[in-house]
Amino acid sequence: MNQDRFNAYRIMWVLVLYDLPTETKINMRDASKFRKGLLDDGFTLFQFSMYVRHCPSRENAEVHIKRVKFMLPKAGKVAIMSITDKQFGDIEIFFARNREDPPPTFQQLELF
Repeated sequence: MNQDRFNAYRIMWVLVLYDLPTETKINMRDASKFRKGLLDDGFTLFQFSMYVRHCPSRENAEVHIKRVKFMLPKAGKVAIMSITDKQFGDIEIFFARNREDPPPTFQQLELF
């Protein structure tokens, strides 16, 4: 069972991609509030308007997806995607034609 706990197909990543309007002060406030909510929930910036969060299980990923849905702003587009750690590890990242390593995978500690 312990081996199954850290299986690359069980560990999940939640990706939140969004395009929110910022024409008015209210839109800017809503976009800022949404972004801060993502940061408070443990998401990290991956690219402009794209945040990711490492989750130790599918059940934990669902909890964070529900939180994102609760924070959705009134205007704009938001996409929520969950992928396995194995799929995330296969991402190829380039910066100015130079290959970069993906963000580090987190190891969850369990205390008894």
